[in-house]
Amino acid sequence: GQPLWDRVRARWRWWWWLGSKPLGDRFRAHWRWWWWLGSKPLGDRFRAHWRWWWWLGSKPLGRGSEETLNDLIPSPLPQLHIVHYDSDSYDSLSEAAPKPQGLAVLGILIEVGETKNPVYEHILSHLHEIRHKDQKTSVPPFSVGELLPPQLDQFFRYNGSLTTPPCYQSVLWTVFNRRAQISVGQLEELQETLFSTEEEPSKLLVRNYRAPQPLNQRTVFASFIQAESLYTTGEMLSLGVGILVGCLCLLLAVYFIARKIRKKRLGNRKSVVFTSARATEA
Repeated sequence: GQPLWDRVRARWRWWWWLGSKPLGDRFRAHWRWWWWLGSKPLGDRFRAHWRWWWWLGSKPLGRGSEETLNDLIPSPLPQLHIVHYDSDSYDSLSEAAPKPQGLAVLGILIEVGETKNPVYEHILSHLHEIRHKDQKTSVPPFSVGELLPPQLDQFFRYNGSLTTPPCYQSVLWTVFNRRAQISVGQLEELQETLFSTEEEPSKLLVRNYRAPQPLNQRTVFASFIQAESLYTTGEMLSLGVGILVGCLCLLLAVYFIARKIRKKRLGNRKSVVFTSARATEA
């Protein structure tokens, strides 16, 4: 399957009709983490079921995201996936998962910022209560919408698959262009709290992400035009040099034309013959 993508400029198509709020009122929040995507094109049918975090886990801080943007290395550190299923057509996520477009996943890229993120802290502060598999804990209610990055109208969308086995190719992916931020301390807490086994010696849960896969002729749609991505760095440099050379050639052409005109005028002055007029008697 091809669950992941590395955005390719040549395969962008622009969705002008998405509107300023493609996901409606962000989400319709319901307690116990049941919430829905709000408006077209996804409609009200997709119901949130779970969230996944992906990260690298080792130092120095490295990549952990399952999407990359124009081959940027390193990619954003962790990533949050919020998985939804089509509750209008199916009774459960397990029933919807193998069906075409039975799932819709929101991908939030995360990067390190200077300050602690108070919203993500609602979750991260409880990680020590679920250090091993099958452990459970409760988190006090908070605004789920605040987990999302700013500018929700800027996103990428493509048809892909789940990033975990059996990797059903049934997912409508929405990956936001803007990134959420957490502090270095919060990232380290995410990397150093959870364990992959209860056996001794304990092993940290690290590298729990799948490497980006080829697009396989899939088209990635964008809801906006990213100006800086219209040209690569090399293309921008070549364009700048070309403009500079063009301006220089234009200046030289103007200089030589002006010089030629001036030389011609001086030549005309030298060819004029002055004669004295004598008075004649009648």
